[in-house]
Amino acid sequence: MLFEKRTAFVAGAVALACVGLVTLGFELHPVPAAVADLPRFPLVTALTHWDAVWYVNISRFGYWYLPNTQSPVAFFPGYPLLIWAASQLGANPWVAAIVLSLTCGLAAVVLFKGWADVISGPVAARSALLVLALYPFAFYLYGVPYSDGLYLALAIGSFLALEKRHLVWATLLGALATGARPMAPALVLGLLVRSIELRRASHERLRPVDFLPTLAVAGFAAYCAYLSVRFGDALAFATVQGAPGWDQAPGWHTWLKQTWFDELLPRASPWVVLRLGGHALVTAAALALVPSTWRRLGAGYALYVAVAVGLPALASKDFHGLGRYVLAAFPLFLTAALVLGERPRFRRAWVPASALALAGLAFLFGAGAYVA
Repeated sequence: MLFEKRTAFVAGAVALACVGLVTLGFELHPVPAAVADLPRFPLVTALTHWDAVWYVNISRFGYWYLPNTQSPVAFFPGYPLLIWAASQLGANPWVAAIVLSLTCGLAAVVLFKGWADVISGPVAARSALLVLALYPFAFYLYGVPYSDGLYLALAIGSFLALEKRHLVWATLLGALATGARPMAPALVLGLLVRSIELRRASHERLRPVDFLPTLAVAGFAAYCAYLSVRFGDALAFATVQGAPGWDQAPGWHTWLKQTWFDELLPRASPWVVLRLGGHALVTAAALALVPSTWRRLGAGYALYVAVAVGLPALASKDFHGLGRYVLAAFPLFLTAALVLGERPRFRRAWVPASALALAGLAFLFGAGAYVA
């Protein structure tokens, strides 16, 4: 319990700092927000940029889909459903979205500490807590109305339940997670392989119940069924990625990152180089840690990370957003902490550098920059 209180304190302190920096960025560079029902308070308006509008509007108006048009079907329903439920109780949907994001994000950090403690012990878990809490894109967990905090809390909770051999809870939480983000291939594969690993580690024969986590695909399947019945396209969330403005239709142009090269070569502004190059660098670093994750944490977690990072990387036209998507690959942060623990000098340099990058990105987000 003592470590949980410390974890909550660390997460809360970082969250408070990030919200303050986002708000400061907004106040120094106000961004007009012409959306209905949005309270005109800097603390609220500063956090509701970009995809936040999609999520809240889904909670208010539901889904619609037009071919070749940016449509809300790209966003999975778990998070908007929670916003809708809160609004039915009388809450302003924008405020509800912020409170939900902050609550889920803090819960994810606390659950991560508990999971890391089970996997590698309290010392490594405390280091991993800092790696996650100070990750440059972690400000998306601290009140920004995106679904990252919800998915992360559910996914970590699912794996933590699995480690404690509560397979029913692991499956239920996993199903909720796959209904919140398009992460079903990674989550189901990771849970299944980890379930088999745990059974073999106990020197027992596999049982049918060990395959129960495959049912975690239910959340994803339910959304696909809805899209099929409502719009005639079970994979509309993927089809719509090719709409003008998003321009990420499956194909060689996307897979080979032609847009990325076109934007960077022969010459690009420093901001474009930093933005696109930074996301690509984070992607490469995350995938480079997959073998170490396999050795230190096992095949289940390594496969989860490989698919959780690899599929978005393949589907992205220019790697943009991958820095945020890496948040979902939470075992990486424990692996990184273990690697940094073997290199004390590098760890001492990494902590302030990562915290500075986190502060900078939070400020830029508040100022309306498209950072992820």
